[in-house]
Amino acid sequence: MADKLDLKKKYKELYDPSKKEISLVTVPAFNFLMIDGEGNPNTSKDFQAGMEAIFSVSYTLKFMFKQGKLGRKVPDYGVMPAEGLWWMDDMSQFSVENKARWKWTIMLMQPDFATHDDIEKAKEAAAKKKPNAALSKLRFERYNEGLSAQIMFIGPFAEEGPTIQKIHQFIKDKGLVIGGKHHEIYLSDMRRTPPEKLKTVIRQPAKKA
Repeated sequence: MADKLDLKKKYKELYDPSKKEISLVTVPAFNFLMIDGEGNPNTSKDFQAGMEAIFSVSYTLKFMFKQGKLGRKVPDYGVMPAEGLWWMDDMSQFSVENKARWKWTIMLMQPDFATHDDIEKAKEAAAKKKPNAALSKLRFERYNEGLSAQIMFIGPFAEEGPTIQKIHQFIKDKGLVIGGKHHEIYLSDMRRTPPEKLKTVIRQPAKKA
């Protein structure tokens, strides 16, 4: 029996960084399912619907591959965790106090062998199983993040602020500047994990000044 493809393990540097020290990494281009929106994720129905849609299609795709419904043999694999890009039109105002004005992209990495056609078939199958208006907003896109600073954060989302500031200061101390959207990777099941135990990779792209 072939080993299951574990993308978190394969890209351990990106999905299991140090909890103690901020590190600089170069993130390669990956394929993602993505949905865009705006507003406070804690209260936004669009955010919740987007999360449901992105996981629904990801699991549908996995099982369609496993059952041979997409016409070719590929390795079995684990569905990746949800990720989020967060920003505001004026990034100088970006803070946890301004969540109502946040813009976001929910995303979930897909294996390299998944194609646009595979994704469309999985979307159709997911829609038949459980209709969700957010499925129409779902897109499949390659995202190339590049040079970034990151750290593992343990605790409630509301307490991320000081860690985000430390990352920004780290980037400045390295002679770099912020170069892209604030990025978070949600390694814990938010529905079952106590807030103080939530594991989140906090990442900020950087570039030369």
